[in-house]
Amino acid sequence: MNEFDDLPPPREGAPLRLLDGTRVLDLTTSVSGPYTTLLLADLGATVVKIEPPGYGDDVRAWGPPFLDGESLWFLSVNRNKQSLTLDYGKPEGLDVLKRMVSHADVVVVNKTASVQRKLGIDYESLKSVNSRLIHASISGFGLQGERSELPCYDLIAEGYSGVMDLTGEIEGDPQKVGTPAADLLSGTDAALAVLAALIDRNRTGLGHCIDVSMIESMTRFMTPRIVPYLGSGELPRRSGGRDSVIAVYQVFQAADAPLTIGLGNDGIWARFWAALDEPETAKELCYATNSDRRRLRTEIVAKIQAIIETKNRDFWLAAFRKARIPAGPINRIDEVAADQELRRRGFFFAAPLGETRIPQVGLGIHVDGNAHTFRKAPPRLGEDSEQVLRTWLDMDAGEYDTLKQAGVT
Repeated sequence: MNEFDDLPPPREGAPLRLLDGTRVLDLTTSVSGPYTTLLLADLGATVVKIEPPGYGDDVRAWGPPFLDGESLWFLSVNRNKQSLTLDYGKPEGLDVLKRMVSHADVVVVNKTASVQRKLGIDYESLKSVNSRLIHASISGFGLQGERSELPCYDLIAEGYSGVMDLTGEIEGDPQKVGTPAADLLSGTDAALAVLAALIDRNRTGLGHCIDVSMIESMTRFMTPRIVPYLGSGELPRRSGGRDSVIAVYQVFQAADAPLTIGLGNDGIWARFWAALDEPETAKELCYATNSDRRRLRTEIVAKIQAIIETKNRDFWLAAFRKARIPAGPINRIDEVAADQELRRRGFFFAAPLGETRIPQVGLGIHVDGNAHTFRKAPPRLGEDSEQVLRTWLDMDAGEYDTLKQAGVT
């Protein structure tokens, strides 16, 4: 039995079609670019994923784990797309690509500026084919500047941004975020910018060149840390599961398991001590404000820990839920995947792909009560090539066969 055998199928009903009629060409690989086009596809855009013949997107080889021969990393960010194999490094392939660009609304790439120009897929080259085109680039350092040609992965971007320096235990080593945060953030930024550009194009008729840097997306994520430093000169340091601004905002150890507690304002502070059956503690003048509590943080944390460790986590979570105290478990991934409320909301599901079922994490955005997004399972490499070329270019069988024999598609 697989871990996801009990996942429900995709919800019934019409999927979101807010971007219905929008055509997107995805020339990206790995995670950041495919995540951009996943978001657009989930919102209803038609996305054609253009991959090199023979091996496809780099992430198809990222494994184990694999499911039915496909990388589960690939399967996580490529649903609702069609796969077209096309070698646009060859003149015949670039000609086909440009013919498709003439019908496209959006092209997404994640190569450096010089590589884009070399391949003929940069904004200026494709704008000459389609003046209304929205061209979105995701790269490590942006399309301009002295670092623009450097290679980059999520790990590198996290290091540049400061997030690794602030993640981990106080005396421990820097830690990477436990998911490819820079990839996902830059991918989200690119999707957001594409949506804004589509709105503007509807008004002006003009296309746009979008330049998203993984470093800048990840660094903007650090805004609540950077601005206080710039304004005060106070350098933030690693604090483990504790926040340095809110006096009590951290992990506590119950009798059987850890839990998180955040006491972010005076009202929550009072309700918390009432839930602990010590309401008088909240009224002590030395604890009157967050600033006061910060000065006495060590004392307060020790007092809370001594109480929390006397009972099991679920006892405290029930008490805090009743008292409206921000608190929660520290879930393992298997516990997250088994979360019944997320399942009831359709957030986790298994998509059919022939005889195989593909586990998926949903969009999680509800529009008019609808969060249905599934239209197509992540594609096998090149499975839609002929259909895409016939649909987009009205290509006849003879031309397609010629391209196939030449190794272009």
